[in-house]
Amino acid sequence: MQQRERLEGAGAEPVRSQRLKKRKEFLFLAARGRKAPVRGLVLQLFQRADSNAPRIGFTVTKKVGNSVVRNRARRRLREVVRIVETETPLNGLDLVLIGRAATLNRSFVDLVADFRKALQQCLSQADRSAKPGHK
Repeated sequence: MQQRERLEGAGAEPVRSQRLKKRKEFLFLAARGRKAPVRGLVLQLFQRADSNAPRIGFTVTKKVGNSVVRNRARRRLREVVRIVETETPLNGLDLVLIGRAATLNRSFVDLVADFRKALQQCLSQADRSAKPGHK
């Protein structure tokens, strides 16, 4: 009985993010979204009109390395998002994280800081453009 109450109480589980997988979705974000390049990654962000779960895509180009290296970079980026997502609500956002060569060599703490900085830059750009009188 007590276990059931714990599970039903106060939204025990956070909403899990969804993945962007189609090329069309990535191209839309590249064209219409905000972009924030930082040392460890490049973040593209688009604020949707809804407040549903965030949709997140990851990409690493062949310039970074072979498939083993690219997959390692993607795994690091996924973990960065997982950590930041527990602390910061990302609802209503579409994100694309683009891995760089520095994604592999950067310390994990610095990579998390890079993502937070890029997220802040994109959100502040979106706030500035939403105010009247700005283009």
